[in-house]
Amino acid sequence: MIATCSNKTARILALVRLIPEGRVASYGQIAGYIPGVTPRMVGFALAGRGATDGVPWHRVVNAQGGISGHAAGAEQRRRLLAEGVAFDSAERIDRRRFGWPGPDPATLVEMGLDPAAAFALSHRDQ
Repeated sequence: MIATCSNKTARILALVRLIPEGRVASYGQIAGYIPGVTPRMVGFALAGRGATDGVPWHRVVNAQGGISGHAAGAEQRRRLLAEGVAFDSAERIDRRRFGWPGPDPATLVEMGLDPAAAFALSHRDQ
């Protein structure tokens, strides 16, 4: 069971923790599940996350399936490759193949989110 999250950063981190190994989600997809959250806010919430806090930050990519320009870009790419995620010649990930479809409705309800609204918003950049 997932505890209900009361603030936006906690909800962002809880959603990112659900992305399984070998899958990716976009900043916009994660933002879409949480009212009032933008893709940029997701990026800020993930900035500086390390391997020790249990947040697989490396599984969140931009809407085009690429790694956004940041200091940990090489590390993000290395981690994704280690999980079996492939990049094409343009350094993009095929989100149809490696994309995470998102949490099930029951999980969203447990997190205090509206599944119908979240689904519509989270798929806006697909």
